[in-house]
Amino acid sequence: MPIETRLHGAGGTVSQTAVDLDAEVVAVPVGPGPVAPATEAAESLPFTLDELLALHDAKGEPGEITSAQVRLGDRVRELLLYGVGEAAPADLRKAGAALARRGKGRTALAAAAPAGVSAAALAAFAEGALLACYEFKIGKPPAKRAVGTLAVVTEAGPVADAPAIELGATRARATALARDLANTPSREKDPSWLAGEAERVAAETGLTVRVRGEKELADEGFGGLVAVGGGSSRPPRLIELSYEPRGAEGAPERHVVLVGKGITFDTGGLSLKPNEGMKTMKTDMAGGAAVIAVLSALRGLGVRARVTGLIAAAENMPSGSSMRPGDVITHYGGRTSEVLNTDAEGRLVLADALAYADAALDPDVVVDVATLTGAAKVALGLRHAALFSNDDELAAALTRAGTAAGDLVWRLPLVADYRAAIDSDVADINNIGRGGYGGGSITAALFLREFVGERPWAHLDIAGPGRATSDDAEITRGATGFGTRLLLDWLTA
Repeated sequence: MPIETRLHGAGGTVSQTAVDLDAEVVAVPVGPGPVAPATEAAESLPFTLDELLALHDAKGEPGEITSAQVRLGDRVRELLLYGVGEAAPADLRKAGAALARRGKGRTALAAAAPAGVSAAALAAFAEGALLACYEFKIGKPPAKRAVGTLAVVTEAGPVADAPAIELGATRARATALARDLANTPSREKDPSWLAGEAERVAAETGLTVRVRGEKELADEGFGGLVAVGGGSSRPPRLIELSYEPRGAEGAPERHVVLVGKGITFDTGGLSLKPNEGMKTMKTDMAGGAAVIAVLSALRGLGVRARVTGLIAAAENMPSGSSMRPGDVITHYGGRTSEVLNTDAEGRLVLADALAYADAALDPDVVVDVATLTGAAKVALGLRHAALFSNDDELAAALTRAGTAAGDLVWRLPLVADYRAAIDSDVADINNIGRGGYGGGSITAALFLREFVGERPWAHLDIAGPGRATSDDAEITRGATGFGTRLLLDWLTA
């Protein structure tokens, strides 16, 4: 569901902007230190801002909000003093989200941006505010809707700061698209539906798209997708989105392939999950959703790389035609894997897409994104994704991008000694790892590495941060869209 809040820049004073919009709320920034900045919005108060902050023991930390009532124009409005910390991008992303959440149920909010803020920080403020306004509800809408209009008043004015605000809005819209795709219930969302959404996005954003159906997948040797999707009455798809720079964007600097896991529902197959484990499995295609969302924003951001997105989409269901433990799958390109657990299906479909990328697309670099292992969630919790890579420079670039974008990653090792865990007696490798090695996220990454050839490659295991159990800053309960902002930052760096 697209974010409905209207966000725009404004010039002049925040008070006049509030009056012009008839905004119920006006907000001014405060940083750390004993002296709060003066603001014309507080002239009618019978006390100083310092006294108000001291009363509430407020320190100007990011996301902190202190309120009072002021008369502006012909009415009383709520004045919010919002903490911005050092006004770094991460600080303002959190501050923007806090303001947007406080503005729920209001028609308009006028917020002054901190003086001298960088373009990156202003973009982060806009992004955080819009993402905190995200809503996904089927049926009766929430009692308090997101704020209708958010005006950001800057020193330079709306024309000068429009590019930064639009950058933040573009990243937020892309992330919201990823959330929408992942939050859609699986009764509606099968591989064919996901392919249809990719086709819609392609038509709207100037991409080309190819969708391989069940017969093409079987004929061309995509054995992992065929096997994983074989237990469902709704067959698998391989979605291929292509972005080519054109016109002023210049010749492509490089060819990047992004691969996303698109398991539209995961029961575990014959290795059936318990009921509790299935409740969030509509979001098991969050990696594929992120790839579609990233491709949707490339034209608007003027990315100069050529980018191909591959989404390996299937539904992992138990039936008489399901793959079985002990089956051997022949993947695209001929490598075989023994299925020891049908609930380790994500790596089976990713293997096909990675092998196809290596053999047929000739990329300069490959990055895959997947809600792949519970082990990554256990190791790193709900705020960091696990990053694996065979290339130090690529790993460092993705880590920097994640830090800048607010999608945090932590690099884990591809332990050479653990490679023996995926040996098989009857196939080239097995799909789950055995022999008491542990390290489930590592052995899963080692499995994927078998299919990327010698190309620079990175794997993002987003099982932890790909979904959230509660609202927090710009994160909303349910699908988070994790990886979208990271990859957009990396591709535009």
